[in-house]
Amino acid sequence: MRTLAMPIIVASLIVGAPVMAQAAPGSGPEKQTQQTQPQQPQQQQSVTIRSIQVVDVEDLQADMRSKVDALLANTKQEELQSLRASIDATPQAVSALKAKGRNSAQVVAINVDENGILTMFTKKTA
Repeated sequence: MRTLAMPIIVASLIVGAPVMAQAAPGSGPEKQTQQTQPQQPQQQQSVTIRSIQVVDVEDLQADMRSKVDALLANTKQEELQSLRASIDATPQAVSALKAKGRNSAQVVAINVDENGILTMFTKKTA
């Protein structure tokens, strides 16, 4: 599992904001700190991935879907390719995608929470 943690952390740094979009509710001051210095805390902490979820963007609530869509519109193609390459290099992530009938080319964002749950957000037409 340790080998899974590093590519996912690197990928989460690439994606940025949507990774934080799934933060626990009620984390107002903490959220503000993350916005002013988002990379510093993330680089210092290491999260071990304990489980992987695959969620289709179309299944999200409208407000969360619009946040992911806005981020995707501002994400460079090279960043997405780097994220997808990290996913392809992680057999557990590839397996989770295959179980849902998806592949890394359909991943548009990820989230790793403090409990070690990796959520990969996919779009059918990514």
